[in-house]
Amino acid sequence: MTNNVLVHDPRFRDLILPNAELKKLAGGMLWTEGPAYFAQGDYLLWSDIPNNKVWQWAEGLGSRVFDHDANNCNGHTIDAQGRLISCEHLTRRVTRREHSGAVTVLASEHAGKRLNSPNDVVVKSDGSIWFTDPPYGILSDYEGKTADQEQDGCYVYRVEVGGTPTPVALDFDKPNGLAFSRDESRLYVSDTGLSHAEDGPHHIRVFDLDGDRLTGGEVFAEIEHGVSDGFRVDVHDNLWTSTGRGVSCYDPQGVLLGEILVPEVVANLCFGGPKRNRLFITATTSLYAIYVAVSG
Repeated sequence: MTNNVLVHDPRFRDLILPNAELKKLAGGMLWTEGPAYFAQGDYLLWSDIPNNKVWQWAEGLGSRVFDHDANNCNGHTIDAQGRLISCEHLTRRVTRREHSGAVTVLASEHAGKRLNSPNDVVVKSDGSIWFTDPPYGILSDYEGKTADQEQDGCYVYRVEVGGTPTPVALDFDKPNGLAFSRDESRLYVSDTGLSHAEDGPHHIRVFDLDGDRLTGGEVFAEIEHGVSDGFRVDVHDNLWTSTGRGVSCYDPQGVLLGEILVPEVVANLCFGGPKRNRLFITATTSLYAIYVAVSG
């Protein structure tokens, strides 16, 4: 087993490759976030929020700036048509980049007031878009622009294409990463309130889906080291999440299986590559990747 892997449960050995090494693919950023893999082009996009750029990486070609004026965007995802959906801190909105290059605004306000600063986003199989809206982009000019919070709280929203955002979870301090289980019967959402309060939450909660309505919301996992900023699930519904010291993997019952240690604080991750078995990791100033024994 390589030095960067910690096994907490023997089952983790079936999910990792003993000879796979963590590789640094790019560096020199300020705060990397929002990795999204495009299978149709076999490339990855990710954000450098403070530098207001989106970067692109492709095997054999390396990295380059994809967007020089990215509205301090944070999280990304891809819809069923292969279009990029982004959470923009500076403009406080969720947008979609059309194949033509045009930008469509999907969400920018609720109840006549501007959103806080959309953070992370996922797309359900019915085409609806679910996103978190903490205040990180309006707390300072570093990741957006200092501004007053207009919403009464920090919510999780659902929006249908052409519709308006509807809050689906209201009781978060700073909702952050989110992901559906493979059958979309559950929604995982992290709360990263620890970032601005010593006694703030640092856990992942899990909700059951009843149509478009969320029920439950109990704590799925407490994050011992730092916070869970972003995460994805694999084909066995194990959840792989960022932490303060790397990537942690939990089984569907919330049991910690193991960790991949990364030399920088990890913000987010996604599965990619032709077999979806390469874990791409955005960690502070860098982009890393490691092959694993499971697909995402």
